[in-house]
Amino acid sequence: MVETFWFATIAVLWLGYLFLEGFDFGVGMLLRFFGRTEGDRHAMLTTIGPVWDGNEVWLIVAAGATFAAFPGWYAGLFSAGYLLMLFILLGLIGRGVAIEWRHKVDTDQWRRRWDVVIGVGSLVATLGVGLLLSWNILGLPLDADGNRVGSPFAALRWDTALGALMFTGFALVHGAVFLALKTDGPLRHKAHRFALWCLPFGLVPLAALVLVAQLRAGSGWTWAAVLAMFVAAVGAWQRLRAGREGQAFTLLGVTLATAVLALFGALYPNVLPSTVDPANSLSIAEAASSPYTLTVMTWVAAFGTPAVLIYQGWTYWVFRKRVRT
Repeated sequence: MVETFWFATIAVLWLGYLFLEGFDFGVGMLLRFFGRTEGDRHAMLTTIGPVWDGNEVWLIVAAGATFAAFPGWYAGLFSAGYLLMLFILLGLIGRGVAIEWRHKVDTDQWRRRWDVVIGVGSLVATLGVGLLLSWNILGLPLDADGNRVGSPFAALRWDTALGALMFTGFALVHGAVFLALKTDGPLRHKAHRFALWCLPFGLVPLAALVLVAQLRAGSGWTWAAVLAMFVAAVGAWQRLRAGREGQAFTLLGVTLATAVLALFGALYPNVLPSTVDPANSLSIAEAASSPYTLTVMTWVAAFGTPAVLIYQGWTYWVFRKRVRT
């Protein structure tokens, strides 16, 4: 029972990261396209300035929880994807440095160069995180000892590539809706038009990835989550058409939540499938730490998690106002 609880907790941590980091990745990728003037680009970065570094913590906590609760899962996934993880970290580091340094020198050339780094770093990290997640859900070429078979990118297939496109498409839509929600004037109208046009196309890879996972390992309740995902996505588009960016933003969160529920529901009771032989797949029971370790972790999480969530909620409340352009 406690193993299932921590499996669900890690899924929630992934959801938190994809939702919160998704919109600031989207803003980063759209920076050079939407920000025609320095004022617009400054306003775009101001919308994510107070929160982007806190959003990254969700990925760190997800990796840490995986290491502590399921060391076999952590070892299998991150050792098989170590080169991909390197690209993700380079993208995150480049983006973080660029956001902090672009204001250090007051010249257009300096800022333009760092703006490019923000865009490229956001794109690389988004593609990498989506690919890593799809490798986890759809499987890696693992032998009986849990070791990867083949090259570092042996798991790069058409179906796992959907994961990279999934997170990138969602982040672009999510970021545009966030900008429409947090800015005003021409920048808001531009973001609203782009989000309205992009949403039906940007969410196609997400729907495709979820359907592939369901057709391979879905069950009755996970198909219900898929239905809820489509309903929420249509609702988000309709609310966006009505100019209700806040409601659209919320429904995009519901879309992502039901998608994650369907993906991790299809993965359960495994934590890391093998594409070489299903018998080589790593299950929850095989990957889990001892019951004592999981029990101690549960007590620590019960006391620490509410404080963290309250603090992050307070941060978003403080910076809830629109950014003037």
